[in-house]
Amino acid sequence: MSFELVAAVDLGSNSFRLQVGRVVGDQIYPLDSLKESVRLAAGITPDKRLDADSQLRAVSTLRRFGERLRGFDPGAVRAVGTNALRLARNSGEFLVRAKAALGFPIEVIAGREEARLIYVGVSHTLPDPEKQQLVVDIGGGSTEFIIGRSFEPLALESLYMGCVGFSLRYFRPGRFDRSSFREAELAARRELETIAAQYRSLGWERAVGSSGSAKAIADMIELNGLGGPGISRDGLERLVAHLARVGDLGRADISGLRADRVPVIPGGLAIMSAVFGVLGIEVMEFSEGALRLGVLYDLLGRYHHHDLRDATVANFMQRYQVDSIHAGRVATTAAALLRQMNPDTAHEAHTDGRFLRWAALMHEIGISVAHNGYHKHSAYILANADMPGFSRMDQARLARIVLGHRGKLGRVLPLDAGSPDWVLILCLRLAVVLHRPRHDEVLPAMELRTTGRGFHCGIEEEWLANASLTAAALADEVRQWDTVGRELRVRSLHEKSRALV
Repeated sequence: MSFELVAAVDLGSNSFRLQVGRVVGDQIYPLDSLKESVRLAAGITPDKRLDADSQLRAVSTLRRFGERLRGFDPGAVRAVGTNALRLARNSGEFLVRAKAALGFPIEVIAGREEARLIYVGVSHTLPDPEKQQLVVDIGGGSTEFIIGRSFEPLALESLYMGCVGFSLRYFRPGRFDRSSFREAELAARRELETIAAQYRSLGWERAVGSSGSAKAIADMIELNGLGGPGISRDGLERLVAHLARVGDLGRADISGLRADRVPVIPGGLAIMSAVFGVLGIEVMEFSEGALRLGVLYDLLGRYHHHDLRDATVANFMQRYQVDSIHAGRVATTAAALLRQMNPDTAHEAHTDGRFLRWAALMHEIGISVAHNGYHKHSAYILANADMPGFSRMDQARLARIVLGHRGKLGRVLPLDAGSPDWVLILCLRLAVVLHRPRHDEVLPAMELRTTGRGFHCGIEEEWLANASLTAAALADEVRQWDTVGRELRVRSLHEKSRALV
């Protein structure tokens, strides 16, 4: 499957952005873009909830983006949410409204995944990406730091400091003064000390800034005759002095400072100054590449069957010393059962099929922690680890399927009754039961389908008569599915009216 046009939606903590690109071979050429200042992070209440006004601004913006995306194939659009949605306790409720307004699913990505995607975007805009570079992206709610070479990141970090949060916390609205700046810069320096030694040790040949804060700072330095092009240490110091003399940013005519950037530039400038000071940067260039471009290239990689998620799964299997032969057996059988339930999953790009395979390959990673209750450990790792390529919602889905692959099904009861994950859990549970001996035996012929009240499983009676442990496990499956209000009937494949367990 391939698309001529692809689109990325970045639900940032300060601004929402839409980028449409045209795919030509392995390259994406920007075609159209929209940006609106939403300041989602400014709408987070002290109890970590998005307030009604910020939600209204966001939904209205997404509705307009949805108009531009009308007619796009669902597979050609990827929307991601960042720090404000990671932080907000009611982001789940908001995302229901947001998806309805946009017309496409929205993923909330982890901080390091955001950093990775930013680097992908920036590296595709550099004329010589083979240099080792430091990329700094000051967002509304977090700042991402990446060291990479060519198109591969070597270090990824996301720190909880952003231009919206710092401007609200340390500065009066629209005002800039030395005392507030010093306090904000000191707070940013404290955050940076947690990564400074590692980053200085890795080193870089070039420093690059991306996104709105870096662009605004570079523009102000150059357009006000304070230095440039790009951002220098001397230019930063001159800009700070210039803004301190101005004081009231809302009333002054400052070249390069747009009205929508006035409320957040003080915090962004304080963070940038701290970055230069702690990491010892003298000069930083600006790149137009950012999260949304990285999302587009990541999407392109998935079309070309270079899905980073496959590499992540392989890495996790190696890291947690998974029995890959057994995991492969389980994955193959689970996929075969799913194809009976949904023939469309035979296509290798089908989302449900891919998630079932990933879950099957990683269902035993928790054994590295403890064998007893290993499925709980597996689910915890999948829900909380940094998994490049996977959004937080992807990880939650994997964790849910893996948690449900054995033991009490009641643990996944919050799952919606109509969710396709029930079918994936059934297929994985049956595959694990059938491969319990952990060797290459010939499996019986089976039939699996849905019924009005649950599921029907037909199996060879003679084979099951010689597999008493499997028969007992299937009998337990019948009882488990009954506890969640679903019927599982296990019958003779040839005499479907006769129950076997």
